[in-house]
Amino acid sequence: MSENLRVSPAPHISRKHSTKTIMLDVLIGLVPASAAAVYHFRQHAVILILTCILASVAVEYICCKLMKRENSLGDLSAVVTGLILALSLPPKLPVVYAVIGCIFAVGVCKMAFGGLGCNIFNPAMGARAFLTVSFGMAMASWHLPAQMNPDMPGLGPDTQVNAKNSSQEQKDQDVKLDAVTQATPLSWVKKAVKTRNAEKASEIIKSNWPNSQLKYALTGNIGGSLGETNALALLAGGIYLLIRRTISWHIPAAVLGSAFVFAEIGYLFDKTAFANPLVHMVSGGMLICAFFIATDPVSSPITRAGTVVFGCGVGLIIVLIRLFGAYPEGVMFAILIMNAFTPLIDRMLPAKPIGGIPDGK
Repeated sequence: MSENLRVSPAPHISRKHSTKTIMLDVLIGLVPASAAAVYHFRQHAVILILTCILASVAVEYICCKLMKRENSLGDLSAVVTGLILALSLPPKLPVVYAVIGCIFAVGVCKMAFGGLGCNIFNPAMGARAFLTVSFGMAMASWHLPAQMNPDMPGLGPDTQVNAKNSSQEQKDQDVKLDAVTQATPLSWVKKAVKTRNAEKASEIIKSNWPNSQLKYALTGNIGGSLGETNALALLAGGIYLLIRRTISWHIPAAVLGSAFVFAEIGYLFDKTAFANPLVHMVSGGMLICAFFIATDPVSSPITRAGTVVFGCGVGLIIVLIRLFGAYPEGVMFAILIMNAFTPLIDRMLPAKPIGGIPDGK
């Protein structure tokens, strides 16, 4: 009978979740956002998504070969990293920049630390930060979705256009351009506030929010990163992960709740300079951060209390950067900063052993 007993050290896995099933759930959760990206940005989305996924897989395969380690592609983590990175990039980012980002994400942020489970920082956000400081102009070029610029031809000169308010003459001129870009709502607000044009800032912040612009942000009919513009698609994917219990509600609730509270404080303090909290909730990378990036089990705290602290820190830093920082978006920096604090949070809020107390008394 003793031959049938299996003795192994803790932790003992009591659920059917494995690394592969978790990553597969994340990929399924990102299907709506990916489909929306293809719908809004057409062939450019397909090219970037396939490029990032294939490049991430290739880099991990090469790293495993060089490190003489077993092939780890079966856990699908490289595919998740490539897809999240692609969805955080501008639609017409040159493919070579995307490949460089994948090399940095998988090669530097993940494999250089020892691979999945050993990385300190979220690989996709590390790569996005690297691309932002290396290719700032390309990373800040937000092209109009297909509904506003159905032709979407090749790369060319940029122009700042609000298509909704453009005159017919301007629209005719747009057709002749190779590409049309549009600042994101967060960029509009940041630019107006930085130039101390209070009248313009107030006009931008208050213009039709939360009516038409909110609808555009929810449906993705606005400039932005590939997978960050359609809030409804991200919410659908996030709800799927919550139903599957692939993620817990603690981090998403902490990120969104703290961001809303701090944005509301700023809005109440000065409504002519700071955007309505609803703008922050549905704009930029807030939702993909809350459901798909901040919930990374490797780079986030272990305990529930720790995840709440982590999520609140992410939400606070996002809002602080958006309101007072040089960049209109603060998700990647918030994630990386709180990733650095994760070991300290785990030490301050350690896991309680079953039947015991953290300090061992």
